[in-house]
Amino acid sequence: MQRVKLDRIDRRILADLQADGRMTNVELARRSGISAPPCLRRVRALEETGYIRGYHADIDPTALGYTVTVFAQVGLSSQAEADLKAFEDLTNSWPEVRECHMLAGETDFLLKVVARDWDDYQRFLTTRLTAAPNISHVKSALAIRSAKVQPGVPIDVNEGDEPEPLADEDIQDAS
Repeated sequence: MQRVKLDRIDRRILADLQADGRMTNVELARRSGISAPPCLRRVRALEETGYIRGYHADIDPTALGYTVTVFAQVGLSSQAEADLKAFEDLTNSWPEVRECHMLAGETDFLLKVVARDWDDYQRFLTTRLTAAPNISHVKSALAIRSAKVQPGVPIDVNEGDEPEPLADEDIQDAS
């Protein structure tokens, strides 16, 4: 994956797509101050270079019956790389685990788990999580409410006027 410096237009495209991934290319181009064809080429280049990893819909969990969110702090008995990777692979097979972060410090992993209710989480905890190999301890914290949920990263659209932007002439034709 090739990384290049981003210019102001690239950053504007990233900021706009992060805020609204369903924005049309025409609207994105208008906001970026360029025409639609070079805008599409830039978006494709941002995807190919890994700046844009994908697109998704922001689903309301409670609308689908997932009323409980728990942050589980997981400690492993062994922190050998093979054991860490095995645990990460295992969490990828559990649909209720929405995020898995390896941490430095007392806790090895922080999991964000969604469940229909507290009993549903307890079933997950006892039949899957604590029953998994290499688990030393689990500490659960029930989320009461979320004051802020903002995916992505802060993007300063005025930053990035350095040389070597994703130049339109360097990007393969989008057609």
